[in-house]
Amino acid sequence: MDLLNTLVDKGLRREPPTREEALAVLATSDDELLDVVAAAGKVRRQWFGRRVKLNYLVNLKSGLCPEDCSYCSQRLGSKAGILKYTWLKPDEASKAAAAGVAGGAKRVCLVASGRGPTDRDVDRVSKTIEAIKEENEGIEVCACLGLLSDGQADRLRSAGADAYNHNLNTSEETYGAITTTHTYADRVETVQQAQAAGLSACSGLIAGMGESDKDLVDVVFALRGLDPDSVPVNFLIPFEGTPLAKEWNLTPQRCLRILAMVRFVCPDVEVRLAGGREVHLRSMQPLALHLVNSIFLGDYLTSEGQAGQTDLEMIADAGFEVEGAGTTTLPRHRADALAGGCGTQDAAAGADRGSHGSGGAADNGSPEASEAVGCGSHGGGGGCGPCGGHGEREPVAAADSDADSDAGESAPVARTDANGAARTDLVTVRRRGAGTDLAPNA
Repeated sequence: MDLLNTLVDKGLRREPPTREEALAVLATSDDELLDVVAAAGKVRRQWFGRRVKLNYLVNLKSGLCPEDCSYCSQRLGSKAGILKYTWLKPDEASKAAAAGVAGGAKRVCLVASGRGPTDRDVDRVSKTIEAIKEENEGIEVCACLGLLSDGQADRLRSAGADAYNHNLNTSEETYGAITTTHTYADRVETVQQAQAAGLSACSGLIAGMGESDKDLVDVVFALRGLDPDSVPVNFLIPFEGTPLAKEWNLTPQRCLRILAMVRFVCPDVEVRLAGGREVHLRSMQPLALHLVNSIFLGDYLTSEGQAGQTDLEMIADAGFEVEGAGTTTLPRHRADALAGGCGTQDAAAGADRGSHGSGGAADNGSPEASEAVGCGSHGGGGGCGPCGGHGEREPVAAADSDADSDAGESAPVARTDANGAARTDLVTVRRRGAGTDLAPNA
């Protein structure tokens, strides 16, 4: 298949595909799926070998959020029966983190629901970071606290944070249909603040909210323009009690095509298989390891994942290996970029594997600018699942077939049982770990 040969050649050179090529990946047939996975797998192995990085989530504050993110079970007004609690104490969070580290996690992701942290919240999280690092030598810590104010990223960095997660989630064009209490530009600004403070930036997306193929390609190219070190790919978990509860638009095959497209667009970036993998990929999760190089171990923010031991067995059975604490996740050119500070590259330097690229908000709206920059300026990697707020919004409507027929649009297929009902039984609310008296899943 000429398309796949072209994409592999580009990926091995860290050259992005065109938007048309990215759309073509999403439009491939199920008969071509294994060829797509094999091609993207070559790019994944070029930059990350057969290593899989494990990350562990600690939900510091659950629910009680004033934002209206339609996908989120923690939004104010959500009727999802999730755990709700205010801030964990530093020792409680450190104890929760230790379970993940014992299970093989290399990075701990500290998440708190809300619009963004107050200065007092930053102090609280800083103490938690210090407690975790004191107990777990060499562990990486990523914070995910919402929109940042001036100076807060610097304070987190000073406290020992290695990374900051803030996802773009969907395309700029459709963002307003998902969230109204903050803007797409607010999210871009927070990612840039993290980068400016020297934190490894992590920013990703959520698939399955009714978006079109064009929306998926737009958000991934926008992410490439921002140049995060880590891109978590979440698949919508349709919690009952949220506006998107009926959005069961994903099949395992579509999930794999989305992951392959992300890998081709960001070949040397840590691509993380994040929330919803058990719900939507199910028995096809091992195939995804040929596309991603990072997963979350155990449970998520408000939902349960598969058993941590099952994750480890899956990795081993598929012929992959857990990345050790002494291993650098990113390719050398990206890791060196973080150590030496962020920079820019010209066209000549971009062709060299030892160089790195940059991308900012000014590039996000420009296909030409986004495609010209390389994936690779900040080191590390990290990322957390989505979190957010309140209100009632309609799901993003898929673009109509006439509008996107020339772009290779493939209509989503809802996954239902034999009687046509959505498989809500696949969503299990977290009742263990952080914020409870029960042992965590790690």
